Amino acid sequence: MVDAARVDSWLWAVRVYKTRSAATTACRAGHVRVNGEKVKAAQAVRIGDEIRIRISGFDRILAVRQILVKRVGAPVAALAYEDRTPEREPQAALGLRDRGAGRPTKRERRDIDKLRGRDEFFLD
Repeated sequence: MVDAARVDSWLWAVRVYKTRSAATTACRAGHVRVNGEKVKAAQAVRIGDEIRIRISGFDRILAVRQILVKRVGAPVAALAYEDRTPEREPQAALGLRDRGAGRPTKRERRDIDKLRGRDEFFLD
């Protein structure tokens, strides 16, 4: 049985990243930390290590339960780690318009201002 694996290979094997090269790129960019320290792609990961991955502006925290070096199915991959990521609070959608939708009408602008909390300025 293998007692250690490369961090980029492990992240790919447990399906955090779609390709191994994407996992390697994330390591090079400093988005992957093992036990609190930024690591290179060849860093060894062992059972019990805590891995923090920055994806889409949020940290995902995984604890290694099993060492995998080959990509496996999703149910098996889910057993290889413990997800310790805290729950994120749902964020309200801002009044964003589709690109190319043109200038907002007066009614749309008032609705956007109300949604963003700027309608109080006009109540003098």
